[in-house]
Amino acid sequence: MPYFGAHMSITGGLEKSVERIIDVDGTALQIFSKNQRQWKSKPLEQKQIDAFIAACGEWGNYPVAVHDSYLINIGSPKKDGVEKSVAALADELERAEQLAIPYLVMHPGAHLGSGTEEALERVAQNLDAALKESRTERVMVLLENTAGQGTTLGRSFSELAAIIHHSHNADRIGVCIDTCHAYAAGYDLATEEGYEATFDEFERVVGMNNLKFMHVNDSKGALGSHLDRHDHIGAGLLGEKTFAQLVNDPRFIDLPMVLETPKGEDLAEDKKNINILRGLVVS
Repeated sequence: MPYFGAHMSITGGLEKSVERIIDVDGTALQIFSKNQRQWKSKPLEQKQIDAFIAACGEWGNYPVAVHDSYLINIGSPKKDGVEKSVAALADELERAEQLAIPYLVMHPGAHLGSGTEEALERVAQNLDAALKESRTERVMVLLENTAGQGTTLGRSFSELAAIIHHSHNADRIGVCIDTCHAYAAGYDLATEEGYEATFDEFERVVGMNNLKFMHVNDSKGALGSHLDRHDHIGAGLLGEKTFAQLVNDPRFIDLPMVLETPKGEDLAEDKKNINILRGLVVS
């Protein structure tokens, strides 16, 4: 069975995210390691690190990923912006390594009109620079596919593959597939034929061995709409049938699958969505 979980708030302390994932009976977790709306943050204190690592141990050391700040754009052609982004990404990598978190999920960025091919090479170069600046050794960067709105990069598997190809650190780069983003970008996961074609293409272009994490979100936006609007499992245009295929696909049997869907403070929506996903698994 895949590991099912959700993105959780770190309000009150990093370790509180673990308490929240335990509350919804999750076995996978994604967090921000700091306020994702700010460029800079205070360095982690050892007591914060120790509390988080201890909480993860009590939980069972299930899969965890950090999602980087949405401010970061290492695909930008603007020197000032990209320098801030590289520094911020290096900081994200360092924080993840301090917290013993193996994965850092990131959006490839946007080319802002400079052209896709040029920008994909720039992303790889800036990613390499951030990895070097971070002085980290263990954290793997996971490129997340995007819905393709505006000039965003990563709307196709070939764009993700190009970044990995151009990087000098390909062994430290993997992929996180977002189901909503894939559908909005034009990958028809909602039909059996489209589902098979999507993952055949992923295997051929990127390689299934590079898939390390998955965001399981239904989609409010139509196929190819480029609308990044997440919906609850079965409530959107992907439908429960799509997620039934995912959770029973032997290629994904050990994959962490996390929700990024709207929820209230009581986390009732996460509990419901995780229960739906588990209920779709054929034993």
